[in-house]
Amino acid sequence: MNGSSIHKSNQRVWTVVCAVAAVVLGPAAVIASALDQANAAPLHHAVKADQSQAYLPTDPTRRRATATT
Repeated sequence: MNGSSIHKSNQRVWTVVCAVAAVVLGPAAVIASALDQANAAPLHHAVKADQSQAYLPTDPTRRRATATT
C-alpha cells in the first residue's frame, strides 16, 4: 500500500513538472518562431536623404562673412 501512494505522488509531481514546463516553454517557442520568421524576412533599408545636396544660403555674402571670422 505504501508503494502505491509513492507512485501516485511521483505521478503528481511529474504532472506538475510537465504543466510548468508547458507554461514556460510554450510562449518561448512561439517567440522563437516569431524571431526566426523576422530574421528570415528581407532586410528593410530606410530611405536615406540624398547626401549630394548642399546647403545653399539665401545670401551668398553672409556665408563668406561667417567663414572668414
